[in-house]
Amino acid sequence: MQAAKCGDKVKVNYTGRSEDGQVFESSVGLAPFVFTIGADEVIKGFEDAVVGMVPGEHKTFVVEPEDGYGMYDEELVIEIPTDSLPEDLDLHVGMDFEVEDDDGNTIPAVVIRVMEDSVLIDANAPLAGKRVIYEVDLLEIIRKKSSSYKGRKSVT
Repeated sequence: MQAAKCGDKVKVNYTGRSEDGQVFESSVGLAPFVFTIGADEVIKGFEDAVVGMVPGEHKTFVVEPEDGYGMYDEELVIEIPTDSLPEDLDLHVGMDFEVEDDDGNTIPAVVIRVMEDSVLIDANAPLAGKRVIYEVDLLEIIRKKSSSYKGRKSVT
């Protein structure tokens, strides 16, 4: 049986937990998750752990912040004057918020503090700076089929 390698499309079931055991995402009970190894579709630590697995294999592994959701960046905690926001906006702690960076990209954030004249938002990924634990079952390696037939295709 061949092991998963870079370039392979794989089908997995997985569960991601924080260090305190709280599940933050899972495909168990849903459709299996499909991704291509090496295509930057998942965090590096997850991808690295799947490389070398064979179908039917179960693995539990820890992903460090630098190979996961990144290090926590204090510069992504931003204070915004409330007079620059729509007047009818009901600001509250925990509220999802979106900001636009200098390149026009939308970045998700969360309100962490509401003050009299401003609001403090955090644009770090929720798991930034944290170690995470994954359990993965490799269900299938989906390889592109190669054909040795080089003839003309007919169109009917």
